[in-house]
Amino acid sequence: MSEEKRPGAGVEERPAADGHYAIVPRRVSFDWDETPLHWIPDEPTATHVINVLHLLLPAGERWFVKVFKEGLPLVTDPVLRGDVKGFMGQEATHSVQHAHVLDHLAAQRLDTAAFTQYVDFLFEKLLGEEPPWGAPVPTQEWLRFRLSIVAAIEQFTAVLGNWVLHADGLDRAGADEVMLDLLRWHGAEEVEHRAVAFDMYQHCGGEGQARYARRIVGMTVTVPVMLYLWVWGTAYLIRHDPQLVGRLRYSLAEHNRAVSKGLLPTWREIGTAIPRYLRRSYHPSREGSLRKAVEYLAQSPAARAAAGAVGRAALA
Repeated sequence: MSEEKRPGAGVEERPAADGHYAIVPRRVSFDWDETPLHWIPDEPTATHVINVLHLLLPAGERWFVKVFKEGLPLVTDPVLRGDVKGFMGQEATHSVQHAHVLDHLAAQRLDTAAFTQYVDFLFEKLLGEEPPWGAPVPTQEWLRFRLSIVAAIEQFTAVLGNWVLHADGLDRAGADEVMLDLLRWHGAEEVEHRAVAFDMYQHCGGEGQARYARRIVGMTVTVPVMLYLWVWGTAYLIRHDPQLVGRLRYSLAEHNRAVSKGLLPTWREIGTAIPRYLRRSYHPSREGSLRKAVEYLAQSPAARAAAGAVGRAALA
């Protein structure tokens, strides 16, 4: 556990008896029947830059759960253990809901299987339970490396989650309400559990300088791979979009135009997350606003419906 006070103290939703903020999954669902392919009207580039999330997260978040399940026996702190279990439940739900979006895209003749097979290979084979190609890496060291990757990725998901909670440009552009709820529910939960992967890595990542060095390695590996996958994924979606039929290609100019309209996060917002993370004193509880996340979860149609279903089941 970090030396800092863990986030969430004083927030009214789900505080435990000791004041610690309890992380629990919400079994949400979404109806995609009325969501158009270009769910940000007249903005295919911005739509597909964000749609890359749906390409990466089903396999990626299943992988998070697998890695944390491997590491869970090493967790001796009962509070962190509870947080990790809550994190795993939330990530499993995220994976399922983003996979449903892929089904929705396929129903609109945008099949993503030719891309997601590479994402599956990355997480299931290259970063699987055993090192690839029989590399002679000790089991515990391989686990620590993968935990450092999860922590690095979660740095960006917290930043993106905080961005989408404040992205008024998407509302002004008339973005589809169901997709916005999915993104903001997910973003709010990323802010909610923003520190868990980091705390898990710190707890299981060894001692002193070696632990910090592994944290740097995790971010060093994560950044170029994620950037490559995001650019490649966006180009793939635009190229295979049946409504564009070859009339558009991904370009930095179009991306930056969408940024200027508030439809995508700025490069600075994303880029400055890296040096923050690499500071020795850093802790992710400084990312975003837990209160803002909790406020959105209290009004999210999907989260409210899930909470209502839980309440009805408890009364039955």
